[in-house]
Amino acid sequence: MTQETKNIILATCLSILVVLGWEAFYAGPQLEKQRQLMAQMHQRQATTGSQPSAQGTGNPAQGGEPAPPQITRAEVLAESPRVKLDAPAIFGSIALKGARIDDVSFKKYRETVDPNSPNIILLSPAGSPAPYFAEAGFIADPSANLVLPGPDTLWQADRDQLTESAPLTLTYDNGQGLVFHRKIAVDERYMFTITDSVENKSAQPVTFHPYARIARHGKPTSAGYSILHEGFVGVIGDSGVQQIKYDKIEKEDHATKSFSGIGGWLGITDKYWAAAVIPDQNRSVDASFSGTGGFPPNFQSGFVGTEATTLAPGASSEFMTRVFAGAKEVDTLQNYQANLGIKKFDLLIDWGWFYFITKPMFWLLDLIYKFVGNFGVAILCITVLVKALFFPLANRSYVAMAKMKAIQPQIVALRDRFPDDKQKQQMEIMALYKREKINPLAGCVPVMIQIPVFFSLYKVLVITIEMRQAPFFGWIKDLSRPDPTNVFNLFGLIPYDPTHIPVFGPYLAIGVWPLIMGITMFIQMKVNPEPADPMQKQVFTWMPVLFTFTLGSFASGLVIYWSWNNFLSVIQQTTIMKRAGVKIELWDNLIGMFRKKATT
Repeated sequence: MTQETKNIILATCLSILVVLGWEAFYAGPQLEKQRQLMAQMHQRQATTGSQPSAQGTGNPAQGGEPAPPQITRAEVLAESPRVKLDAPAIFGSIALKGARIDDVSFKKYRETVDPNSPNIILLSPAGSPAPYFAEAGFIADPSANLVLPGPDTLWQADRDQLTESAPLTLTYDNGQGLVFHRKIAVDERYMFTITDSVENKSAQPVTFHPYARIARHGKPTSAGYSILHEGFVGVIGDSGVQQIKYDKIEKEDHATKSFSGIGGWLGITDKYWAAAVIPDQNRSVDASFSGTGGFPPNFQSGFVGTEATTLAPGASSEFMTRVFAGAKEVDTLQNYQANLGIKKFDLLIDWGWFYFITKPMFWLLDLIYKFVGNFGVAILCITVLVKALFFPLANRSYVAMAKMKAIQPQIVALRDRFPDDKQKQQMEIMALYKREKINPLAGCVPVMIQIPVFFSLYKVLVITIEMRQAPFFGWIKDLSRPDPTNVFNLFGLIPYDPTHIPVFGPYLAIGVWPLIMGITMFIQMKVNPEPADPMQKQVFTWMPVLFTFTLGSFASGLVIYWSWNNFLSVIQQTTIMKRAGVKIELWDNLIGMFRKKATT
């Protein structure tokens, strides 16, 4: 064994130790912590009778004060008078006490693929196990001694139900000559429009600022994807998108990040859901993200009108604010951006730095889906289109690989001719490449082509709600989740989940599709000309095994893409090699794995 080979083996062993150490001392404990939090949430829901919530495991809190530990969401909702909310996409209620939008659930989206599972809950009132709500109102100079509506204000409603076709109007008289009217309308999706009007019937002028905020008590459970942003998000004025994770807000001065501008929006986002407040797009606002410590922590994303409004006696004024509380559907957000003129509202979805690749990938995927009716089939179609688009590059690459195969005997002869002079070997081999007009790096082109496609498809599968619970065929009910089958429990025959094994568990998520992916990748490797170097040969032989264990826990849609791409690559490569007159040694290479080396 040469020293170079020893170094490679040592480096490989050290890399494996680093991965295992990371899993054992950081990733594993973090995963176990998340599981314990989820178990506590489900246990609390089972004992209190509350419904599962989408926003996390925060303890009850209101205004920073702990609420009774056993109070349920249903009990909190029953404590104050409410107006029923019944829109095409959402349902819930509007609190008359405080006039908050704090009870919103989805009609279409449920916790699991089971159609009878609970509806996803987005917003919940203060005092419930996981408070998350939207609020709009007015603030004044503390020295003004002005009574304005607040969290404890009880408004009067003109109806007992808010629907898409029947807006709700709330009224409050402060007893000092100010009368407040709040009209709340909801559309067919997830947008509320709040129109506040103030009448000054007093003898004195009054000055105040309009505001709106999204408040969340308790840090929610994160989806845990490094390429996915969850936390504060917004666009104010002409600036780009502002993003801060929950843990990072404490590093800002006074745990607050401030910015200002004309128009825009800001709020709090989860993987698939979000709540945001949207000022009049022609109004200048001072916006901020803020967080407070303690348990549970409180987070707030909101704005205040930059210019104060002064109402003379007998005058009135009107303010408009929108509240988005819904699913981050691509078409829905783009329609709001176009029809309501909301700046960069599509960036509520975290397309990332490579949005110019990711967004077209989703657009193409969604376009094909509208024709075939299945996102899994759409992924297969996209793979074929990508293969066709890059066929000229791949063709040159495979032709170069075929030429490489043809000159392998000459390369072996050169190695035998200069066995102890590596530099001379490389010089003669490079001269041979030059004479035969072969680019030794051309074989990397098919892999390089796959990288942006692979990344963009991975991003789309992770961030877009359209992929959530999207079925393929058979046992694949959700393309955004890993293959649910597992070879280590005989595909469900043994009632045990091997992925829960400490340290190695995450690498044991090997289902049917990961196996198919590994087999197709192995075949593709064996179709290629085998490297002359024994170490490289071993690396290429074991690479499919490594990829199988690595990609087993990835979204099944991604594994299906990779498997199908491998299959098409094998067909394409064998066809090109036949045309080039190069022998396809797939079977010879497979048999050679089990054949004893001949000795001289």
